[in-house]
Amino acid sequence: MTDAPWSGHPKNSPAYRRILLALLFAGLATFAQLYSLQGVLTGLASEFRVSPAEAALSVSAATLGLALAVLPWSAVADRAGRRRTMTWAIGAAVVLGFLAALAPTFGLLIALRFLEGVALGGVPATALVYLHEEVQKLHAAVAAGTYIAGTTLGGLAGRLVAGPVGDAFGWRAGVLSVSIMAGGAAVAFVLLAPRPRGFHPVVRGQGPSLVRRVATNLRSPRLLAVYAQGFLLMGGFVAVYNYLGFHLEAPPFLLPASLVSLLFLAYLSGTVTSRLAGGLSVRFGRLPVLLAAVPVILAGLAITLAGSIPLVVLGLVIFTGGFFAAHSVSSGWTPVLASTGRAQASGLYNFAYYAGSSLLGWLGGLFFGQSGWPGVAAFSGTLALAAGLLAVIGLRGAPGSAPPARRTA
Repeated sequence: MTDAPWSGHPKNSPAYRRILLALLFAGLATFAQLYSLQGVLTGLASEFRVSPAEAALSVSAATLGLALAVLPWSAVADRAGRRRTMTWAIGAAVVLGFLAALAPTFGLLIALRFLEGVALGGVPATALVYLHEEVQKLHAAVAAGTYIAGTTLGGLAGRLVAGPVGDAFGWRAGVLSVSIMAGGAAVAFVLLAPRPRGFHPVVRGQGPSLVRRVATNLRSPRLLAVYAQGFLLMGGFVAVYNYLGFHLEAPPFLLPASLVSLLFLAYLSGTVTSRLAGGLSVRFGRLPVLLAAVPVILAGLAITLAGSIPLVVLGLVIFTGGFFAAHSVSSGWTPVLASTGRAQASGLYNFAYYAGSSLLGWLGGLFFGQSGWPGVAAFSGTLALAAGLLAVIGLRGAPGSAPPARRTA
């Protein structure tokens, strides 16, 4: 008599709940550290006497490291296992986060942030694969939502903790406080994550090689169009959040950093719009919803040009909601369009997404230096328009672009 094949932990079982909590903490630990510097950029720029664009390199270096590391980490996880890989990644990132907060020079800070991003890349490269191997397929999508919620809360918590603490005690204290929080979350992940039962190591020589799977996805015009969405939209999104603090801490607003950090609560609008976009995509198709997000982004950017703080906040909420709606559609479209190597297709989307964050998020600072906040808004709006144009050209007629045809009697 042979054992039945592993079908995953059932919903509401103790192991299922432990996986959800473990991945919630993994997302919290990862994204709190990744974006914590964004909440203290003005203090960092003041101490090291660097420009806003140079200060933003502390964010871009980490996201660039993550982008470059996603695919290598996915190969490590195929051999070493998902849980073990995430444990290594989070542990290394916490240590590097502590060291970055103590960096005596700006150059060393950038180097440590890059290495921290490389370490953090092991979590998004592995988390959803681990989940899909360990829980029943029927409930995998719901469980994945918990991990995504953890990433959103992590990004929000990192900024909200670092900003006020940094305003009161200096940017280093702000970053250290986030590292301590992330360390606690990392310990919780290790203690909660069940031992894997659905993992089977990839044996060399079986199936297409990693290089071939990646190359196949890079030859798909439709996947390239989706990757462009992540690259362009995320670049404009990070540029807005990188430099809005500099705009609001300067005349005529003169807001303290502790209040500016509260603007990151606008992220919560993305929690609503990402779920709303999913439902609308089923009803109307992915392409119409993706394109509808572009004018929402543009409207939000236009409103942030106002001289009133309430209007700036309103514009940021609208802009953020439009971005997350578009990101929800494009990231979820990636595995649908991939004919082979779906994990690598998603990895390439993550690469494009964080590469846009690194390169374009920093480039926005040059527009800020030349033209102030209107320059950043125009830069981000141009990126959104380019993304919409590429979506029309590359994704029209793609699977999932339109709603499924209704059956007629």
